[in-house]
Amino acid sequence: MSYIHFDKTQLINLNYSLDREIIRTNRGGCYTSTTIIGCNTRKYHGLLVAPQPQIDEQLHVMLSTVHETVIQRGASFNLGISKFPGNYYPRGHKYLEDFDSEPIPKLTYRVGGVLLQKELILDTNRDRVMIRYTLLEAHSPTKIRISPFLAFRGYHNLSKANDRIQKDFEKVPNGAKYQLYPEYSPLYLQLSKKNEYVSKPDWYYNIEYIMERERGYDYQEDLFVPGYFEFDIAKGESVIFSAGLTEADPSTRQRAFEKELARRIPRNNFVNCLKNSAGQFIQRRDGKTHVVAGYPWFGWWGRDTFVASPGLVLTQGDKETFLEIMDTMVADLHGPLFPNVGSGVMRNLASMDAPLWFFWSLQQYIKFTGDEKTVKKKYLEKMKGIIDGYMKGTDYGIHMLENGLMYGGQEGVALTWMDAVNSDGPVTPRIGCPVEINALWYNALCFYAELTGDKAISELSETVKKSFVEVFWDEKRGYLADYVDGFYKDWAIRPNMVFATSLPYSPLEESQMQRILEIVKSKLLTSRGLRSLSPDDPGYKGYYQGNQFSRDNAYHNGTVWAWLLGNFVEGYLRLHGKAGKHFVEKIVQGFDEVMSQYGIGTVAEIYDGDPPHRPKGSISQAWSVGELLRMMYLLEKI
Repeated sequence: MSYIHFDKTQLINLNYSLDREIIRTNRGGCYTSTTIIGCNTRKYHGLLVAPQPQIDEQLHVMLSTVHETVIQRGASFNLGISKFPGNYYPRGHKYLEDFDSEPIPKLTYRVGGVLLQKELILDTNRDRVMIRYTLLEAHSPTKIRISPFLAFRGYHNLSKANDRIQKDFEKVPNGAKYQLYPEYSPLYLQLSKKNEYVSKPDWYYNIEYIMERERGYDYQEDLFVPGYFEFDIAKGESVIFSAGLTEADPSTRQRAFEKELARRIPRNNFVNCLKNSAGQFIQRRDGKTHVVAGYPWFGWWGRDTFVASPGLVLTQGDKETFLEIMDTMVADLHGPLFPNVGSGVMRNLASMDAPLWFFWSLQQYIKFTGDEKTVKKKYLEKMKGIIDGYMKGTDYGIHMLENGLMYGGQEGVALTWMDAVNSDGPVTPRIGCPVEINALWYNALCFYAELTGDKAISELSETVKKSFVEVFWDEKRGYLADYVDGFYKDWAIRPNMVFATSLPYSPLEESQMQRILEIVKSKLLTSRGLRSLSPDDPGYKGYYQGNQFSRDNAYHNGTVWAWLLGNFVEGYLRLHGKAGKHFVEKIVQGFDEVMSQYGIGTVAEIYDGDPPHRPKGSISQAWSVGELLRMMYLLEKI
């Protein structure tokens, strides 16, 4: 039995199996995602979700799902499953025997004397998904019928039956080409062997996505089924179905599938699952290398890129990819600000901390590689531009006060990582001097002064250090204010103060760090990360659930974030060294069990603040995975 495996009892239990999802990506920006039984529960699920740059910057669901039918002795057994109003149909999950993830998703169905295996893989460099069907057992002649469900729509939207659709198709080798709307790329549906294609265009109405209903969104969709492919399959034979945005050569499909299989990192243990997952976030397209913040609905984010990259790539010894990521980001630097979301004219620059995390990310590069020369050569000018821009003042009210601290914010905008915004505006606006921003600011100044010997910046860093302690620290409370705005100081116990204990340069004394970490450990630490607010606070929300308004209110008011553990652990090991190793190892090893929950083989974005800390949000988050890998690295270096 492999590391991640589900048996028949688990698979046929919909309450269990529909809560577990797979996500596989390729380097070009495509992904395939569904539940472990192949029943889509989100509008973001699909077997081929690919960029359509000629339309917009988002991803599009091209092929939503397929329903397979086993035909033997005149009887048909449909292996598919979708949710319709009032019931699941055709309930093909009842034929499932097991699910295996090593090294790719693999489902095994038993229908009478037929044992059929289904494996799923994405082409690394092309917008194409391949499904391999292998007939393991059969006692009489067997046929397979494949019915593709087409969507051709943005992944934030839903498809509805319409008269604009183009139902015509073109024959291509062993398949058919469809282009439902003229603005879309055509979709090539092909098999590795000759088959009979029967054109039978029809709409399937009101397919439901239960996770969208739970999240308070529109949840019913109409999908277009153009017909079906039917072919004979012999015992021991494998046939590959491919769906791609370019035509494939049917004669090379078997070899292409095996080649892709050989490239996969095994998922046979906890560490390998994290390494495998780390590679899923790296996207190369049009000469740019980005880190996708999370799947299935995030794009790339500036802040997340800088936080996640050291763990995702430097822990794997891949400094070349790290530098490609930094070069891609630097090309989009606008004044002293990095886009937090988007690029070019579509960028959103509302991130006060992303430019400061850039400094930290470069510090990690030097720590991992010892290559200070490259940092000076490629990025020193950009670093100076950021510091100068922050000192002079820039957009969103970001500017340096007389005491050297950084102030920022304006009505209706959330500039820190606590950036949830609902119809009432930012949930945690934190206008003023946020504690983590100023810890990062001090660290950036010290790092730049170290690289350059700039005396003026060095003197400024000393001023910031003194002001930081005077403004944020409270000796009686034993921790730091979360943010300060004039005479107002917010004393909510949040995880933002932990960065002052973990950054390479800290303005604090060890005794102060110790007291902060004890407060964080007592009030915020859970088995899945740090809470975003202490449970003692009247604003605490223990569960992330309900409609978007409700979820946004909980997002940074109690919800647990796994990525914050990286900085807590680094601060803890800074103080305790070897004596703290066992404690940290228990935290890391506790994530072993999440590999078979929610997003299979990866780590979720967030978790409920209250036990049992159920996974929520995106099923696979870059900085969650990256920081776990970096924590493992820190343990190895003890």
